[in-house]
Amino acid sequence: MALSFEELGLQPQFIKAVREMGFESPTPIQEAAIPALLEGRSVIGQAQTGTGKTAAFVLPLLHKVESGKMRAPQALILAPTRELAIQVTDAARQMAQETPLRVMTVYGGQAYSIQLRQIDRGVDVVVGTPGRMLDLIKKKLLDLSHVKYMVLDEADEMLEMGFIEDVETIFKAIPAERQTALFSATLPDAIRKLAAKYIDDPLQVSVITGQRTVAETTQQFLRVRDENKQAVLLRILEAEEVKSALVFTRTKARAQELSDELNRLGYPAGALHGDLDQSKREWVMDRFRRKVINLLVATDVAARGLDIDDVSHVFNYDMPEDTEDYIHRIGRTGRAGKKGNAITFIHSRERGRLSQIEGYVKQKISEYTLPTRDEILQKRDERFAEKLTNEMSDGKLKRETALVAKMVEFGFDPIEIAAAAIKMARSGETPVPSMDLTEPAPISRSQTGRGDRRDGYASRDNRASRGNADRAGNNAGGGFRTGRPRKAPEAGMVRFRMNLGNQHGIRPGDVVGAIASEVGISGKSIGAIDIQTDCTFVDVAEQHARQVLQKSGGKYSLRGKTVVLKLA
Repeated sequence: MALSFEELGLQPQFIKAVREMGFESPTPIQEAAIPALLEGRSVIGQAQTGTGKTAAFVLPLLHKVESGKMRAPQALILAPTRELAIQVTDAARQMAQETPLRVMTVYGGQAYSIQLRQIDRGVDVVVGTPGRMLDLIKKKLLDLSHVKYMVLDEADEMLEMGFIEDVETIFKAIPAERQTALFSATLPDAIRKLAAKYIDDPLQVSVITGQRTVAETTQQFLRVRDENKQAVLLRILEAEEVKSALVFTRTKARAQELSDELNRLGYPAGALHGDLDQSKREWVMDRFRRKVINLLVATDVAARGLDIDDVSHVFNYDMPEDTEDYIHRIGRTGRAGKKGNAITFIHSRERGRLSQIEGYVKQKISEYTLPTRDEILQKRDERFAEKLTNEMSDGKLKRETALVAKMVEFGFDPIEIAAAAIKMARSGETPVPSMDLTEPAPISRSQTGRGDRRDGYASRDNRASRGNADRAGNNAGGGFRTGRPRKAPEAGMVRFRMNLGNQHGIRPGDVVGAIASEVGISGKSIGAIDIQTDCTFVDVAEQHARQVLQKSGGKYSLRGKTVVLKLA
């Protein structure tokens, strides 16, 4: 039987605070860690994202810090990113709201003057990133000689981001007689060695289950071509109750473009990527937390360490690079016992990567059924009817009723009047395409009877080679031409000129692979390839043209040769 917060030994003011924060009963990691930390034991806790780790180390810390006893901090919390440091600070302040305890954050990108004023006024708990914390220590601006409680949050993220040396230096700057809590989703060797060196006789607690993802998160995938992803996302946003969502993309440019397009279409969204300065990042995150926007389009690097409550959906708009990224992405929904949804967009060649993820998370990921055009139209009708009913219930229709009565006197039918008014009111709705936006399920070779197909899809190299023989590259004599491409690009495509051709040994598959891998787009976004003697013309879907030019300044490496792509 699960324990209550009272049974964990928490003081009444902290129990009241966590209740107001929405916690009804302790999570497994809180049950395991809080009593040990309250007893003074050091703890190494291993738990998945979204399991209540923050409260597990903050609540015992708040019990041990004596407010007003001294100006220097008595507790130190290290987090890998600015966003996570800010989130931990906010949570700690909420939990300490019934006490006079002073909590502050230090991180890079914020003016020193702001942080120094807080330090001068006196502080009990400091939360910060390793870089800025170490900077303040080296400048002798932060006195850590009274620290008796140390926390490392998301230790594996700190390792991955290259902060472990900084963490070691900080450990050496605080008293050896201290209580330490280390929390991490995974415990690689480097983290274990760090713990063995700096944490004395820790209690190890783990709530990692057979499944590496939380049970509250429904995981699904959807086969979709790259050029249809935006339309598919919009259809899901219309069909499901998406209260707030994280949308993960592979590149910074793609995150910004998708965010801009969602806003243009009436879906409040913000982008989070490495090109934003700190003030802009904080502004976007604040709008997302306050529900001003409900869609956050982010890259993996920019979203590192984010700890956001009430995310109903995670969309893997682009497949993650590896399985650990998948775990970190979808761990941001289905938190604190709430239901969550994770939907991954894949194209045919990514099915193998999905199988790897299924093996890693130890569960089958089901296929998502995209709502049809008729189902979306029905949803729109239901929402409009609900608005109409609410408007009629309000009763403030005196002028409108008089206008209808006057038109009836002129001989118009009331039903036709209502129908015309509804049509006018809904004229701004975007059309719902009737085209099939998803890819069919793979067909086995035995079903096709064709030797040149894999998993029901023609090999990209085979398709490109066959297409080039007909559409672009070869003349009647079988040789390669020089000069200009034979035909203009298809509608929706932009043509580029590459400085390498047949004499350099270039093949269609090389061209597709170089552009798709460098820019992070699907090979299906690449059209006709016209290989000539000393150059190559290649068509790329219009929406990716800017990415192709921006990435690496338009320069790529192909078979060890420098490639320059320019608009043809």
